[in-house]
Amino acid sequence: MFRKFSKEDIHSRSKVKSSIQRTLKSKLVAQYPALEPVIDELIPKKSHIELIKCEDKIQLYTVDGEVLFFQKFDELIPSLRLVHKFPEAYPTVQVDRGAIKFVISGANIMCPGLTSAGAKLPEAPGYEQDSIVVINAENKDGALAIGKLLMSTEDIKNINKGHGVELIHHLGDPLWSFNLD
Repeated sequence: MFRKFSKEDIHSRSKVKSSIQRTLKSKLVAQYPALEPVIDELIPKKSHIELIKCEDKIQLYTVDGEVLFFQKFDELIPSLRLVHKFPEAYPTVQVDRGAIKFVISGANIMCPGLTSAGAKLPEAPGYEQDSIVVINAENKDGALAIGKLLMSTEDIKNINKGHGVELIHHLGDPLWSFNLD
């Protein structure tokens, strides 16, 4: 999603009203319930929240100048910077070491990279198709990427062929290094 993203893709920037901030907070907590105890730390009351509208109907939300989450259509998706601040709050899958270089280069994740020895998928019932997941790597601390499941985790385990996760945002992509200044 952010392979060729730059400042030229920005259409408009506007300050977010406090009523919209409250809506954003409740929407984030509804999508990621584990964020509830830290939501006021994440989006403080007097913080400067800006909405940046970009190409392809992508909206970035910055809190005090840092992109913390973005929106494509209705779903709020955390940025890796937010995931690194609160890593336990999101659905997570883990790839094996062999998949790391492909994930960092922006490739979608194949099912065998999620089912091999160093990989981890959640226990049944797992996550549904189209769920947003954080991708961690074997023997690494921080998250590598954020993606969308192309099939449920149960199907990934059972079918074990084809693409399992479509990458949305990864370390080193233009959103990771995006700076408004």
